[in-house]
Amino acid sequence: MGLRGFLRSAATTIKLARKPTRGEFTQAMKIVAIGVAAIGLITFVIKFLALVIQGA
Repeated sequence: MGLRGFLRSAATTIKLARKPTRGEFTQAMKIVAIGVAAIGLITFVIKFLALVIQGA
């Protein structure tokens, strides 16, 4: 796929794209927030366990 094919594909994608509804946007933000909270919790647990194991 050359540059022309890529540009044609990109143009098609942009034509098909649409703005999300409020409900879709809210759902996506909830999923992102849950993911960030989960990663933060996992990081906290790992650091806490490392602190306990080291006995500091």
